[in-house]
Parts: sequence; C-alpha cells; structure tokens
Amino acid sequence: MRPPVRPRLSAAALWEFSVKALAMRAHSTGELRRKLVQKAEKPTDVEETISRLRDYGYLNDRRFAENFAGARLENQGLGKSRVLRDLRERKVSSDLAEQTVAGIYQGVDEMQLIDDFIQRKVRTKQPLAEALNDPKQLASAYRKLIRAGFTSGNVIRSLKRIAKQHDLLDTFEPPDEISEE
Repeated sequence: MRPPVRPRLSAAALWEFSVKALAMRAHSTGELRRKLVQKAEKPTDVEETISRLRDYGYLNDRRFAENFAGARLENQGLGKSRVLRDLRERKVSSDLAEQTVAGIYQGVDEMQLIDDFIQRKVRTKQPLAEALNDPKQLASAYRKLIRAGFTSGNVIRSLKRIAKQHDLLDTFEPPDEISEE
C-alpha cells in the first residue's frame, strides 16, 4: 500500500509552514530549504520564502550558528570538532561554522573541558581511577571523549592523569571516522 500523497504547499502555505517550523526550533537556511523543497508546489516559492524570512530577521545563519555552538559548549561541554560536525549536519556553511566555533571556543581550556566532561559523563560504580584500570572501561572513556569532539592528544593526557594504565593509553589511535552510538 502506498503512503498517501500529500498536497504541495502554495507560497502562502509555505510561508506559514516555515514560520511554524522556526517557532518550534531554530533552523539554518540549508535545513529549512531542504524541508521547504519537499513541501513546495513551485521551486521558486522556496527561494522567495527564504528571502522573505531573512528580510524579516527570522532566518540568520550566523545567529543560528553562534547560538547553537554556544549552547553545545555551555550546556553539554562538547569539544570543537563535535560542534563543527553538528553545525555541518545542520547545513551551516563550513566557513561560517569554523569561524563561529573558533570565536565561541576562544580562550576555552580544552583540558578543563575534558576533565569536566569526564566527571559528568563517565559513570562507574567504583572510583573513576579504579574503574579506568580496566582496559575496557578505559577504552570506552576514550571513545566517549573522542565522540564528544576532543582532540586525541588532550584526551590521552587527561586520562593519563586519572588512570594508571599509561602504557595502554599510548596504544590508542584516533579513529578515522567517528560514529554515534
């Protein structure tokens, strides 16, 4: 059985849809464009709607990127590479994403950020130093920190301060591709 065919939206309906989408959560221009292209009756309506949203100040990629990166740093304590990857997934241009992240993370001590992240996110039933003596726990903590966007060198330095398995940490290699679990 085929899914029901949804009617395409006129220019006025596309405007209403986009305003409602932006009211629910902020979007980058690329994200919203992708949604509008799927809904639009005419492709020209998409660019007109986006242009109008920009004129009204409802759509601003720089503001979106700054708010997004700032929230990821303040609320989740994530590293630069994770925030960059997330901004790119949200269709923010690479140049704007890199400029924004560089500005937001200027003066941020990554080692302190890693230490804070470890305290919040690495959960163990025993004291952290003891738990990280287990090679599986240590590898898990390393992967979790890499996925959170921290540089491999700083992750290893931070874990070496806590764990006693220094020789095992020296064998860790940064992953080529970071996948979400």
